[in-house]
Amino acid sequence: MKDWTAIRERYLRDSVPVRLGGLAANLRRIKSFAGHEANVAVVESLLDESKFFIEWTAREAEVDTAAELVELQIQIAFWQRTWATIWNDPIQRQQIAEQSLVWSDRVLDMSGLLND
Repeated sequence: MKDWTAIRERYLRDSVPVRLGGLAANLRRIKSFAGHEANVAVVESLLDESKFFIEWTAREAEVDTAAELVELQIQIAFWQRTWATIWNDPIQRQQIAEQSLVWSDRVLDMSGLLND
């Protein structure tokens, strides 16, 4: 079991843009790991961690960013609600992977980390 308190304390030391970058990286990892059926536990863990990252970041983010993060959190919760069905269906699993990549790009864009 993860020590969420320690993870939260460490995560909150970073600025909101860096936190968003971390969330984007998690979402990209979901895309990567979802390609292999044996990675179910890793992806489940990344989904849980991503929901926490959103919770810990949204309250300090700009209103528009927070709204999009909440939308993402709802999407993740929806995936988790039907997780066994999604994971056991290669087509649905691929769709989750692709959606995770889209969200990753969006969150990275919101972070502003790639702007000059």
